[in-house]
Amino acid sequence: MGGTEHLTTHREGATLVLTLNRPEAKNALSLPLLVGLYDGWLEADADDSIRSVVLTGAGGDFCAGMDLKALAGQGMAGDQYRDRLKADPDLHWKAMLRHHRPRKPVIAAVEGYCVAGGTEILQGTDIRVAGAGATFGLFEVKRGLFPIGGSTVRLQRQIPRTHALEMLLTGRPYGAQEAARIGLIGRVVPDGTALDAALEIAEQINACGPLAVEAVKASVYDTASMSEADGLAAELERGWPVFATADAKEGALAFAEKRAAVYRRA
Repeated sequence: MGGTEHLTTHREGATLVLTLNRPEAKNALSLPLLVGLYDGWLEADADDSIRSVVLTGAGGDFCAGMDLKALAGQGMAGDQYRDRLKADPDLHWKAMLRHHRPRKPVIAAVEGYCVAGGTEILQGTDIRVAGAGATFGLFEVKRGLFPIGGSTVRLQRQIPRTHALEMLLTGRPYGAQEAARIGLIGRVVPDGTALDAALEIAEQINACGPLAVEAVKASVYDTASMSEADGLAAELERGWPVFATADAKEGALAFAEKRAAVYRRA
């Protein structure tokens, strides 16, 4: 078990599970939590035995947004977290996936509250599963604030603009079914089973060729703002080298031999 006092990490096979762990505060974002979260993304990028990441929250909630008192330094266990932020003033944005995109697929397993900063982090994940009782929303305008974690840019690219603007400008809560209907999340499952469902998806990803998975993810994001012609050209440039890998040959051989493929990232 790793992480910080407000974030725990553990492995489920080839999946790294990051758990926001401030249940008494509905996993509101503190500086120790953000430092732990950023370190988790770095661990996933650096360790080739990790093929996917699941992000979830402890105590029945995902994340209720920023804890302003904690971020101001009240109740800290030490100065090491503030020192980390001083050394890298962009660290909190990287932790929230505003200024960092992990190489590996990131699956969000949401229960309970996923609001404000929680919904902003959600937009940096790749696949999203939520319990039926989950609540989403960007409440910043109701507090006279701005959702500066990326939502005014990302949300309209992920869901229809009319839905994005309604969420951004009303500050109202959204239930899981409505969030799925507008495309903010991909799957609604019974309460208490979001983590299990996310781990099932992760296992399906982990069984695939890791070089292919990472190339596909990178291609989707890198071509999102390109014209179709430019995107197709970039896809070929990224995709063709995958066919020349030993993993590609292993995938074809395993299919012919009717066995599970053994991929070696080569």
